Amino acid sequence: MEAWAIVMLVVAVAVLLLGYPVAFSLGAVSLLFGGIFLGLEFFSLLPLRIWGIMTNFTLLAVPLFVFMGIILEKSGLADDLLNTMGELCGKLKGGLGLSVVLVGALLAATTGVVGATVVTMSVIALPVMLKSGYKPELATGTIAAAGTLGQIIPPSIVLVLLGDVIGVPVGRLFMGAVTPGLFLIFLFIAYILIVARLNPTYAPAYSRQSSLASIDEKLNVDDDEPAADLYIRVMKSLVPPLFLIISVLGSIFLGIASPTESAAVGALGALLLAVIHKKLNLNNLQQAMRSTTRMTSMVFLILIGATAFGLVFRGMGGDELVKAVMTNLPGGEWGFLFVSMAIIFLLGFFLDFIEICFIVVPILAPIAHLMGIDLMWFAVLIAVNLQTSFLTPPFGFSLFYLKAAAPPSVKIQQIYRGIIPFVILQVITLMLIIVFPKLVTWLPDLMDNLRTG
Repeated sequence: MEAWAIVMLVVAVAVLLLGYPVAFSLGAVSLLFGGIFLGLEFFSLLPLRIWGIMTNFTLLAVPLFVFMGIILEKSGLADDLLNTMGELCGKLKGGLGLSVVLVGALLAATTGVVGATVVTMSVIALPVMLKSGYKPELATGTIAAAGTLGQIIPPSIVLVLLGDVIGVPVGRLFMGAVTPGLFLIFLFIAYILIVARLNPTYAPAYSRQSSLASIDEKLNVDDDEPAADLYIRVMKSLVPPLFLIISVLGSIFLGIASPTESAAVGALGALLLAVIHKKLNLNNLQQAMRSTTRMTSMVFLILIGATAFGLVFRGMGGDELVKAVMTNLPGGEWGFLFVSMAIIFLLGFFLDFIEICFIVVPILAPIAHLMGIDLMWFAVLIAVNLQTSFLTPPFGFSLFYLKAAAPPSVKIQQIYRGIIPFVILQVITLMLIIVFPKLVTWLPDLMDNLRTG
């Protein structure tokens, strides 16, 4: 029966690759194999599992963070940040790419909506970068990579889901992800600046004489504007999102509020920012509520389907078979980490992060716990690894978003070539976290000591 459990896993992945809806695919495969090998009465346990999901207070953060991100995206926050940062950094070699990464990081810590971030930056920044003379591969790779930072920089939906699946406090997971997120930002910026230094034609500085006039209009550039006025406009664009980031994450890190309570604060803050930008109207509010409902329903339906799948997989003894194989790998703990990270990385080429989170992670997490691995550190490793799934072809969603919003002159082959260096940087970050676990654990341990001391 254990062997048939592995067959069930393979069939489920094959059905997903054929493009069938995730929740129904997992549910149908689990009903088929469970009915044959365990009997339909086995599923009497399923309603209790579903009730546990629907009454989970931690998962309430998912719709709140999604709503916060969508409202902020509609408030014009990204437009303001891109315009002001483009003016501030654009005249440096690689400055426009630098501004895209910084704006992507700020949007990641506020909206966390990858699709909206990539599309917004593609529409606003990509034409400017191309007309400034940026190599298309570098411009598209920068935008796609910066847009995915929302998967690791808190408050991230991926971290909320991983915390619930693995059983790690989401607040500690947020703290553990801060350093890897900052390190990724540093690597992206360093790569762009090095490329601009070695090949100035790949990422030239913005120049009024060498660029098209439409760039001036796009960036609202005014050479006669006093520097002080520019800095004031930059601060007006930066202070609101920074204040929201501090209020949401600060309340979690200091132990003032739970992640779910902080998500509610963030949703309220997003509404206030939309009011300030005069973008809060009935139409935007209705669209945000519809999008939040769709996204939340999708996540919970997949979670229910994955719960049924996991119940049958364990009932057939599949978890014991996987545990026996993974715990007897050469190298012990290191062998397990290498194989598990390799599996998640390869699956990221074909499956969405939610599917991997709900199907694969529940199988690997108990094995990690059995081997004495810090589950919070293990969860951050998975989060960094899952981030690459947005960039790896053929099913990298950031690549689809970027191609849909890019000018017709940008070819999909250029986008694929452009993301390769950034995927390598993400893999380097993953390896560094494995070798130096303190990169993840130091901040949660520090905050614990401050609260108890």
